[in-house]
Amino acid sequence: METGRLGRPVSIWPRAFTLTGMTSSVVHPPGRSYVVGGAVRDALLGRPHGDRDWVAVGATPQQMIDAGFLPVGRDFPVFLHPQTHEEYALARTERKTAPGYRGFVVQAAPEVTLEEDLLRRDLTINAMARAADGTLIDPYGGQRDLQARVLRHVSAAFAEDPVRILRLARFAARFGDFSVAPETMDLMRHMVHAGEVDALVPERVWQELARGLMEPQPQRLFAVLRDCGALARLLPEVDRLWGVPQRADYHPEIDTGVHVMLVLQAAVALDAPLAVRWACLMHDLGKGTTPKDVLPRHIGHEQRSVALAAEVARRLRVPTDCAELAAVVAAEHGNIHRCLGLGAEATLRLLQRCDALRRPERFAQALLACEADHRGRGGDFPQQPYPQRARLLAALDAAQGVDAGAIAQQVTQSGGKATAIAQAVQAAREQAVALQLPPIMAG
Repeated sequence: METGRLGRPVSIWPRAFTLTGMTSSVVHPPGRSYVVGGAVRDALLGRPHGDRDWVAVGATPQQMIDAGFLPVGRDFPVFLHPQTHEEYALARTERKTAPGYRGFVVQAAPEVTLEEDLLRRDLTINAMARAADGTLIDPYGGQRDLQARVLRHVSAAFAEDPVRILRLARFAARFGDFSVAPETMDLMRHMVHAGEVDALVPERVWQELARGLMEPQPQRLFAVLRDCGALARLLPEVDRLWGVPQRADYHPEIDTGVHVMLVLQAAVALDAPLAVRWACLMHDLGKGTTPKDVLPRHIGHEQRSVALAAEVARRLRVPTDCAELAAVVAAEHGNIHRCLGLGAEATLRLLQRCDALRRPERFAQALLACEADHRGRGGDFPQQPYPQRARLLAALDAAQGVDAGAIAQQVTQSGGKATAIAQAVQAAREQAVALQLPPIMAG
């Protein structure tokens, strides 16, 4: 058995499919089957891999169905194995017929070879296959590019599908030590210039961005998209942040675009979920529209950021949880940073503006995004503590501890109206927050 670069076995075969463990009860597809794509790549890298994709060569759809495989593909023949439920796609070729990623005619036929099927894939590192006996089939130099740490397109067909720009950028975020081949970057720039990126549908853009944000180095996704010009077409609100200065005393890194990427890195270090990472990306969009004559100050950028983040969310059909958190963080991150100097009344108002009493989990995520914002700066900011998070969580706990129902009952029994009830609850919460908060700190 081969070993990966970390010295671990790279077998990608379950026991039922190894030569020593094969049993007569296993259902085998017609023709010849190969594991392809990510499972092969990750095994060679010595990385854990998830689901495996298979390609079946020399088979027809009817033969697959007769063998017990379940058809699931809409655009081309894909089948589920009746026992393992893994996906098997018939070997196929594609022909470009219209702009965008949907403009293809697919041919899946028994005469399509494995090499022809691999030729249509995006990157050489994804265009390798394993045969049942463990033989590596690598007609386009994928193993060579793995060793060289290079992301390279397989053929000119890469230019026919603009989603591949997003996928390559996502792989750059996953594999932090891989570079993009110069000829591949040139090809992507040509695709952007030709308008291919403009044909992408919002759902697919969001899907790839969301996956890229959850990779170990999401800032590399945006570096690749910016380098080829795609970021200016897909997220112009983010693209315009580079070159926008900020006050050096608050932001030693100065450049707003650099800051946002540092914030994403900090969010990764905090193991933040997707909604938090999206809020980090959106929180300073308003700085890109600050009038030049007031730079490097950014008065009122918070509300401009809220409006721009909402527009991005509408355009890309961002999930509600991500869009709502981005709005809270964009509006209140400055106030959250300054909360060490707020008394009980102002602190309670801040909690209420964030809807923290009704949405405590979302508020906790907003605080996580704000901590990433604090740490995502130059100088010694990444090493500084962030007591604001603990202070506001303690204040929220105190406010939630007030029994609003009991207060309402007491006020009602005393003949008070609804207004009096609200005032009494507010006063009780303010008092509880005051008792919980440590002394006001300068800052």
